Amino acid sequence: MLDAAARRELLPSSALPMAYFACAHAGLALALAVLVVRPDIPGGFFFHQRMVALVHLVTLAWLSGSILGAFYIVAPLALRLPMPVRRADWAAWAAFELGTVGMVAHFWIGSYDGMAWSAGLVVSAIGWVTARTWRNLPRAVAPWGVKLHVALAFFNITSAALVGILMGLDRSRSFLGITPLVSAYAHAHLAAVGWVTMMVVGLSYRLIPMILPAAMPTGRWLALSAVLIETGLVVLFVAIVTRAGWLAIGSLLITAGLASFVVQIRAAVRHRMPRPPALPSRDWSTWQTHAALLWLVVATGLGLALSFGVPGEWSIRMIWLYGVAGLVGFLAQIVVGMQGRLVPLYAWYRAFAREGAAPPRGANELPSASYARAIFLAWAPGVPMLAAGLAFEIPSWIAISAALLLGGACISAAYLAYLVRAPWRPIVSKEQ
Repeated sequence: MLDAAARRELLPSSALPMAYFACAHAGLALALAVLVVRPDIPGGFFFHQRMVALVHLVTLAWLSGSILGAFYIVAPLALRLPMPVRRADWAAWAAFELGTVGMVAHFWIGSYDGMAWSAGLVVSAIGWVTARTWRNLPRAVAPWGVKLHVALAFFNITSAALVGILMGLDRSRSFLGITPLVSAYAHAHLAAVGWVTMMVVGLSYRLIPMILPAAMPTGRWLALSAVLIETGLVVLFVAIVTRAGWLAIGSLLITAGLASFVVQIRAAVRHRMPRPPALPSRDWSTWQTHAALLWLVVATGLGLALSFGVPGEWSIRMIWLYGVAGLVGFLAQIVVGMQGRLVPLYAWYRAFAREGAAPPRGANELPSASYARAIFLAWAPGVPMLAAGLAFEIPSWIAISAALLLGGACISAAYLAYLVRAPWRPIVSKEQ
């Protein structure tokens, strides 16, 4: 049994996760607003300074910021890993946000040295959370396979950040000996696959059964997805940098790791538990995660096709489709869905910790079907329209899809604000 002090450490009672989420929403909204106003910015090719700035608003501000904020909730609730928030954690948040602003601004104006120095703030913030996680991870009450995913994810984001800094300095000094486009491909996969995908897979072993609910998967086979994804990532990274013919091998290993994850989760969800009756009859946030997983299938197929080679003008279009499917359809969207189910738990526990008594509404009574449905309906058409608009250079489609996704991001921000106050709202009627 845990003593009172240990139990308090496992209550996510700080406002720090919401600070991360607020800035993450601002970054995503800014990227989408720019595309609404200037849908011509992407152009026919994606590797130019302003498009790189917009991509980092999604990958760094939205994805990394959301994961760092969510980790302060997930670690104590799902991993039983204490993450009490102290002044140093707030300082790391400030460094992360200032560094992100600096990086995006310097990308926009094409100042790569400035970007590299701004990235130092981001690395310091990520390094702080990484050090805290690695130090406490052995104490976490979770299968070692899950902990392996988390440890590797933090190793990969630290590596990706350092590679990014080297890339920025190389733009004015040319000491790496590889082209900027090649280093960008390597950096992008190290961050997207090694950091975000690895963390999503690892935490999903705990979160998906909590959300459904279902039996928690256990056993040594949980580590298989981590080993396959990491091995595939290393092969892919080396193949990209050295121009070796191993791209397909790396892609197949990563695909095998994702397939292993799906098999393990399917086995777990066969052992369903009674669904909490207080939840809305249609769980739109969970549907959002299902939609994101469908986009993962699409991104995986496109990635395999690209690794084997796509001739002619279709190669660029396929890269656009692959990027949108992976970054927006899967990763960005699954964060939205997870927030819709994770923040109600956070809001309830925070209200309990602040008041010392259970609020009148239970955690399963907090989700709002109307908010979650509106978010889902904005993302459902927005992602495929954005992919098609970018791949086929149709500015009107880019603008419309960005407007839909911007609306979804704004509704999502309003939803999180609603959820934080929801535990103390009187129960009027059950939402359908």
